[in-house]
Amino acid sequence: MNRPRTPLELFKVAASDVPAYHRLGGATRVLLEQSSALTSAGFMALLDLEPGECVTEHYHPYSDEHVYIADGEIVALVNDQEVALNSREAVLIRRGSRHRYENRGDRPATAVLFLGPLAPRADLGHVETERAPLPEAVPPRVGDAP
Repeated sequence: MNRPRTPLELFKVAASDVPAYHRLGGATRVLLEQSSALTSAGFMALLDLEPGECVTEHYHPYSDEHVYIADGEIVALVNDQEVALNSREAVLIRRGSRHRYENRGDRPATAVLFLGPLAPRADLGHVETERAPLPEAVPPRVGDAP
């Protein structure tokens, strides 16, 4: 979705206006990225995980991932080490680190993700190391075998 820049070089988007992406698990909404916000710094997404949901393992060869937990609790598994993340905490996952997110709690969790710098091409920015469910499949759950 290409949108023109405003005279003030400002780009505003509401999460409710962005369709959710479910293929890796949870609901991810890419808010600010190269084609919509005309930025080359990286991209920002919102991740919502219901209790028991997870995002399958992957890594980013060119980008560091900054993660801020806006609400709830998420467990990040980074190179097979668990990191518990609570509301209003942040973590940096370095490029090349395998990672997966799980909501093991009993209430929804929301995280803000910022990845940067961008890969030279979009198809090089994300490498899946765990089989993602088919688009029509039920989202992965905590404890699903990789």
